Amino acid sequence: MSYSKQMNLKNLLLEILQIHQTQYSGALDITTSANHKYRIYFHQGNIIWGTGGIHPHRRLRRHKIQYFPQVDFQSIQWRWQNLSINNWDYQLLRTLHQKQKIQLSQVNTIVENTVSEILFDIIQQAHRTDILCDRRSDVVLDVPISFTNTEITLRQVYQLWQNWAKAGLAIISPNLAPNLHQPEQLQHQVEQSIYQNFISLLNGKYTFRDIATKMKQDILPITNYLSPYINQGQIQLQEITDWYLNLNQNTLIAYVDDSPQLGYILGKIVTDNGLRFIHIQDSTQALLTLIEKQPDLIFLDLMMPHTSGYEICAQLRKISTFANTPIIILTGSDGVFDRARARVVGSTDFLNKPIVADQVMGMINKYLPANYFVENSNNQQLIH
Repeated sequence: MSYSKQMNLKNLLLEILQIHQTQYSGALDITTSANHKYRIYFHQGNIIWGTGGIHPHRRLRRHKIQYFPQVDFQSIQWRWQNLSINNWDYQLLRTLHQKQKIQLSQVNTIVENTVSEILFDIIQQAHRTDILCDRRSDVVLDVPISFTNTEITLRQVYQLWQNWAKAGLAIISPNLAPNLHQPEQLQHQVEQSIYQNFISLLNGKYTFRDIATKMKQDILPITNYLSPYINQGQIQLQEITDWYLNLNQNTLIAYVDDSPQLGYILGKIVTDNGLRFIHIQDSTQALLTLIEKQPDLIFLDLMMPHTSGYEICAQLRKISTFANTPIIILTGSDGVFDRARARVVGSTDFLNKPIVADQVMGMINKYLPANYFVENSNNQQLIH
């Protein structure tokens, strides 16, 4: 049986130390005030894995490129039925080890770094406001492949946090992405080589952690170096979405809607995550185009001139090729009638407007779980 406790930073640290001392096996679920969810797995008091947080896919991507860049995810043919399981990243790591794609020493390093990143983020957020902790003795990872000493790891991460705070970075999350706000002014203040790095890296696409990995340096001195420019407003910080690694580059997403603006927004989200995209604006030609292109997933607007989304969906379901194709209805309404009618004609799910990147990618991940876990070639140049 589990129960939740609201804790400040001090109580959180004591809770984790008590877990270590009592040799607890299970999981500790942590939810922050910003609704970021983490899960830390324990075996006899030692941490064996951590997952969740803001950028779990980015985190695994960084570790892949740092520690096993030679591994082609597509070659292992690893599939899953539901990406939403909390330990999908752990299961992938275990599969790589079982298939002898990575050594145990590499697994140990990845586990240590993953746990350290997660603990740091939790400590930083607990420093600002209370968090919710929930022990889950019913959640156990089968066959642990690596162990970290909980007490030693916690002390090391807390020391990192103290150094971070002493450098005046307490309110800066390493998951934020720096973006040059006044590049022309900055060009006259730094050396040309540094400025070129600024232009290529500080573009709002890469987090501090991504940049540190790219430059093969510790994150603290890099963030500390940029801090004066952040304080002066020459560099702005922004939140960015996760990078999804489970998608096949051959995957084609179609969007049927007469709006050029919405097509551009959805297309950018999809292509930024390494998938192909087609926008069909003429609803009268939608069926022929979809038959020709055979997309893996279709986003379909309800209200269009000439032919409605209901009609297109119903026609698609009569064609054997599209019998099991996910068809996601986009609607600006939460109307029960619209949803009921869409279900009748064979829609798979619904996505409310306005279009939000995380919701779009979450829907794609939900209904394309059988795709190979492969690298997004559009983004892999970030870290060599």
